[in-house]
Amino acid sequence: MEHEIWFTAFLNHLLAGVITPLLVKIGQTPSDPAHPIPNYLAMEILVVILIVVGVVFLRMRLSVENPGRFQQVMEMVVQFIRDMAEEIIGHGSECYVPMLATLGIFVLLCNLLGLIPTLQTPTSHIQVTLGCAVSAFLYYNFYGFRRHGVIGYLKHLWGPLALIGFLMFPIEIVGNLGRLLSLSVRLYANMMVGDLLEQVFGALAPILVPAVFMALHIFVSVLQAYIFMLLPAVYISLAVSEEH
Repeated sequence: MEHEIWFTAFLNHLLAGVITPLLVKIGQTPSDPAHPIPNYLAMEILVVILIVVGVVFLRMRLSVENPGRFQQVMEMVVQFIRDMAEEIIGHGSECYVPMLATLGIFVLLCNLLGLIPTLQTPTSHIQVTLGCAVSAFLYYNFYGFRRHGVIGYLKHLWGPLALIGFLMFPIEIVGNLGRLLSLSVRLYANMMVGDLLEQVFGALAPILVPAVFMALHIFVSVLQAYIFMLLPAVYISLAVSEEH
């Protein structure tokens, strides 16, 4: 924990020169100007930096004739997401792949970050998972409105049978809002419990048990990242489909 505090304090100190003046300008003066952001936000920023660096590195070494290992791995990841989107969404799924891939990679890196000494898992905080869920929620509803128009999308939520639409419409609205809870709480609970079990059993048996829970952490991290791509793909499919 002390190492986590040290690293977060160091990262906060690097970011304070930018973040603190911005907060002051909008009237939100931080209680500690030298460390203006919480731990989970510092970890999220670190993940964003890693993604940007990875994209720049990949772009600089992009090659058709002689692709490197990193390029090959990323091509496999993108192809996997394309196939998943095609299977779930169908025709026109290509335009949704960038968002699904971004969500999946961001969530995966956030999940795995806690395995690195001095770092912690940002997705073990509900603020992070809720933010990701809100992004997915706004995204698929935006494309629903874009595909059908405002009136058309509302009719889409009303359902095919006009006589029972007054019952279906509020159910659809509640169901859509429930997706926020489903996405955010599922990821948050799995990562929080995983971190907690790793800390507790690692303290009791610090030789072999931590390796077992680290392997479990990796498995759960990959699975939850996949689910966080799969469910938004299903929601997009429902939002843009012609028939409800």
